[in-house]
Amino acid sequence: MKRSALLGAVLLATTALAQSAFPQTPSAEPPSGKLNWLSWSDAVFSQAKHEQRFVLLDLEAVWCHWCHVMDVTTYRDPKVLALLHGRYLTVRVDQDSRPDLSNRYEDYGWPATVVFDAAGHEIVKRQGYLTPHEMASMLQAIIDDPTPGPSVQAEPEIAYPANPLLAASLRAQLEKDYLAGYDAKQGSWGADQKYLDVDSVELAIDKAAHGDAHAETMAKQTLDAQLQLLDPEWGGVYQYSTDGVWTIPHFEKIMSVQAENLRIYGEAYAQWHDPKYLHAAQAIQQFLATFLTSPDGAFYTSQDADVIEGQHSADYFALNDQQRRKRGIPRVDTHIYARENGWAIAALASLYEVTADPKALDQAVRAADWVTEHRALPGSGFRHGAKDVGGPFLGDSIAMTRAYVALYRVTAERKWLKNATASMGYIDRTFRSPSGAGFVSAAAATDRAYQPHPQRDENVSVARTANLLLHSTGDAKYRSMSDVAMRYLAAAPVATRLPVASVLLADYEMGRPPLHLTVVGRKDDPAAKALFLAALQYPSLYKRLEWWDAREGRLPNADVQYPSVPRAATYVCTERTCSAPIFKAEEVAGKVSRVLGLQGSTAAVVVPNVLQRSPEHRQECLCYIGDEWRTGQY
Repeated sequence: MKRSALLGAVLLATTALAQSAFPQTPSAEPPSGKLNWLSWSDAVFSQAKHEQRFVLLDLEAVWCHWCHVMDVTTYRDPKVLALLHGRYLTVRVDQDSRPDLSNRYEDYGWPATVVFDAAGHEIVKRQGYLTPHEMASMLQAIIDDPTPGPSVQAEPEIAYPANPLLAASLRAQLEKDYLAGYDAKQGSWGADQKYLDVDSVELAIDKAAHGDAHAETMAKQTLDAQLQLLDPEWGGVYQYSTDGVWTIPHFEKIMSVQAENLRIYGEAYAQWHDPKYLHAAQAIQQFLATFLTSPDGAFYTSQDADVIEGQHSADYFALNDQQRRKRGIPRVDTHIYARENGWAIAALASLYEVTADPKALDQAVRAADWVTEHRALPGSGFRHGAKDVGGPFLGDSIAMTRAYVALYRVTAERKWLKNATASMGYIDRTFRSPSGAGFVSAAAATDRAYQPHPQRDENVSVARTANLLLHSTGDAKYRSMSDVAMRYLAAAPVATRLPVASVLLADYEMGRPPLHLTVVGRKDDPAAKALFLAALQYPSLYKRLEWWDAREGRLPNADVQYPSVPRAATYVCTERTCSAPIFKAEEVAGKVSRVLGLQGSTAAVVVPNVLQRSPEHRQECLCYIGDEWRTGQY
């Protein structure tokens, strides 16, 4: 779901005619008569059948400018009102409140207009702003001939591969598409709407860390350009810019964009130590604290683009803080959704990983505690909001699982790992697709004519999060979950949808172990804490970080047996090597880099569990046995 809100707004911008030829606010008093907006439910279709009516769904977003314009123009037009009153039942849904419907129609944008017959079958699907004339013409055409139009197509059959990893030919195609989609002139992927596609930039940062100079150029150019969408007064990121340039922003600030920009700017700072990237991350953090934080510490959903609904706000956002506040503050959607909070928690944990700023960790923990208390379901899943209409939804539980994993990584507190494994168990029981490929978006049917489907971004998150849990716990059931998600993602029609970076990231992580750093020492030892913070700040997008205090018992994944040493130490492990103990925090980064440079050669290794290694898997090494290093095999 994380990209659907952005895609929706992007699609609205394609209706350029609406902006130039139709008023943004009504020039006269609206006509009398109002629509009776109903909630989405099967009861609507029963009523439609009884009254021989069609059902019109207006799928909107409360932060969406063109939704506001359509409300004060199209839905107040006398001809449109007459047609709707005469033959239609009208349903309005805030897409943030219903992830199932949002996922179902994410390619159509907000507002999405969908018309159904009384049996729940689609007749027409339209994207973006519809003028009064366009709407009236469509409504009359459906009355005259309710045969489904060309926008309604049968769902294609998808052949899911047996191998959960990408086929070599498909991987090569995705790599080619990834590079071809880059706009070398303006930065970012795609030419029409400019925004930071987080997965694409994350992949570029990862490639740059492995020596890819072109990937570094792409990442930095995009990150630098995206700074133009950072609100200079309040912080926070505008959603996107139109016309293929970065200077015509749409001003809504939604949580998915804030959280992922915060995270990726923090990771970019860790990689390159450019202060402007840290400033961007901290500016977003401040916006969340100022505008999107509830009194209890949980996070709200979005801030509207408009001060006055339906009127563009470019002049407003050019003002300073005091001038803006005199005119009023754009509406904040104060719904508290588990999914949006999970996104924010993971991002703030990532910022703490880079900066060790206790404020970021406190923000993350307060929100996690609130959501755990107020949005948890029996069985360790999560409901979406205060009332879970249509849920439970996969997006809430996987976002919170990812948040728990992030908190475990940055604190080494095992309660967060316990929460993560419990939530992932709920996901496996509740959302695993009967087809064996992917996890579906909702536990229950959206309506009588549609069964929930897997959604790509959610399954990428399941694959990557389950893979991290595999390495954190050693439990093979998480490999099974990753495989299920990847079987869906590795199907060509799913993988090749642009942008492609998210699937490549999942595939790369499935095919290699993470950087493995472990601190051995008491958690009340200042030296051990300093080592942990140094390991935490080592730049790696794919990291397994543990802190073993022997008083807590074995590590959750005790696949490496660490030697007893007289003082706190850090060890770094790769696929086949682990370092000698590192005792000084200031030496961690340099020695980690040197160990990574030794991959493929004989190096210092801490002896793993020899009993789990068959003879053919033993390797030559320099091994720490007892209290000395010896040459041998393990």
